[in-house]
Amino acid sequence: MPSSNNSLETDYKSRINRVFQFIDENLDGDLSLNKVAEVAYFSPFHFHRIFKFITKETLNEYINRRKIEQSAIDLLHKNISTTSVAHKYGFSDISSYSRAFKKFYGLSPTAFKEENPNKFSKIRQLESKNGQAYPDQEKYLCLITNLKNWIAMNAKIEIKEMPKMDLAYVTCFGPQNMPNAYQNLIKWATPKGLINEQTKMVTVYHDSFKITEADKVRMSASILLNKSIETSGEVGLLTIEAGKFIVGSFEIGLDEYEKSWTGLFLWMNENGFKKAEGNPFELYHNNFNDHPEKKAIVDFHIPIE
Repeated sequence: MPSSNNSLETDYKSRINRVFQFIDENLDGDLSLNKVAEVAYFSPFHFHRIFKFITKETLNEYINRRKIEQSAIDLLHKNISTTSVAHKYGFSDISSYSRAFKKFYGLSPTAFKEENPNKFSKIRQLESKNGQAYPDQEKYLCLITNLKNWIAMNAKIEIKEMPKMDLAYVTCFGPQNMPNAYQNLIKWATPKGLINEQTKMVTVYHDSFKITEADKVRMSASILLNKSIETSGEVGLLTIEAGKFIVGSFEIGLDEYEKSWTGLFLWMNENGFKKAEGNPFELYHNNFNDHPEKKAIVDFHIPIE
């Protein structure tokens, strides 16, 4: 696909958006090349090339990674057996799931669940993955205590029933591509009268930085819609269903996002809440460039059961 053919690339991205949604909704179903190519209205041969061009992974690599990483999130945040997790993500039995998980993370799902007491650090810090051991118990408790204190001082945390939210979005992989995604979204939205002082920007996270390599984390750079509108090209429509959320309100620097998310998930676990199906997201209330201290006024949302 020639890089100069922007209109063709945009059309392809639109079709791949449908594929991402289909895969997310059918991780336990038929995700064969023929089936997924049909969703994108491509021949299997053509789809295979286009998908890898956009995602830098083959379809099988993407699906397998998605299944294993989503299962790891469940092991971390849900009281669920490994057998149930295996069935949820379409594995024929616990043995095939354990083999796939161990190949990806270097240890079995059961060992992962037992040997990962620090649910708030990068999974890839596991000793079996890259040789880095966890901090000793005293240091670990100190880190957690400091994080709790920081969250108490810097966040207003509430449990809220949130209404359904309709979004227009552009997909990107990795935080380095987020500015360009928002730029393309604003370029599309401005002539349609969708950008004004009341417009809310929203970033939806389809993957977790805790378990997914940063450059593979899929995000949706979005704007909140207050009316029905048709989208085209790389701009798609996304709905966040109404439900119960932990909402953490912050005024933070750009270097404090990871600490804020980590602290909010810590608060969730400390207070006995369980993450629900659905994606965490950020809703912004200002342009940090206009803030005298270059801080973002932002609400972080975690869906809970």
